[in-house]
Amino acid sequence: MEPQFLSDRDPGFLGRIRAALPELHRAETKLAEFLLDFPGDLAAYDAQELARLSGVSKATVSRFVRRIGFDTYEAARRAARDERQTGSRHFIAHAGRGVEDDPLADILNQEMANIAWTLDRLNAEEIAELADAILSARRVWLIGYRISRVFADYLYWQLLKVVPAVAVIPQAGESLGEYTAEMTPDDLVVMVALRRRAANTDRVVSELVRAGPPVALLTDDGSAPDKRLRWHWRCRIETSSPQFNHAAVLNLCHRIVTITTLKAGSAAHHRLRRIDEANERLGEV
Repeated sequence: MEPQFLSDRDPGFLGRIRAALPELHRAETKLAEFLLDFPGDLAAYDAQELARLSGVSKATVSRFVRRIGFDTYEAARRAARDERQTGSRHFIAHAGRGVEDDPLADILNQEMANIAWTLDRLNAEEIAELADAILSARRVWLIGYRISRVFADYLYWQLLKVVPAVAVIPQAGESLGEYTAEMTPDDLVVMVALRRRAANTDRVVSELVRAGPPVALLTDDGSAPDKRLRWHWRCRIETSSPQFNHAAVLNLCHRIVTITTLKAGSAAHHRLRRIDEANERLGEV
């Protein structure tokens, strides 16, 4: 019995597998469970290689892709590749790869490759332009959801030492609209939107464009360039492990705060000194 999808909306590659599970034969179930753990292997390998990795026959692979609604193995591969772009970390894990196969030297090489890919696509003049905009803005708003919040917070703690009018939004229990309603073209927004991005990311960007402040967007390389924005930088976060590698993102954030601090000149040094002196009086450091 072929699985039926009642919704007009395609459930996606993984959704098709989950829907088909109750109707699969034993060998097909073995393949399905393998792909639910390592969906990236279908995107990366041909049918013969996938059969070997999952411990089933090539005929089972061919029968399985038809059972989940694809005419050919290549059609299933395309669907897996498309879903990979949504950002699921499941698609970057591969079967048979353990810690012993990925020593620290390999991890470092991946990080360096990601940073090099990112820096090759950066324009130093654009970063300097953003630094000037940060220093001249009425207020700097930093936005990040999920893992992206970590980098928005990093930018906040670094920029706060140089630019007093900076805030991470929204805070717990708040809506973003409470802030966008108050934004003006004299403000500046830096938004971090890495995989897996919040579902409302495009709506947030549209609302920021409507509100009027210049916007700098930091994403991973899976995002298409957003021409609505003044700045959009993409960072490569590829890795062979089940966790994305964010070294290039942190590198870009550090460049932004460093250039901003240098451009602030003596004003930044005076503010940093006043902060240190106040912390010493308060006994907080």
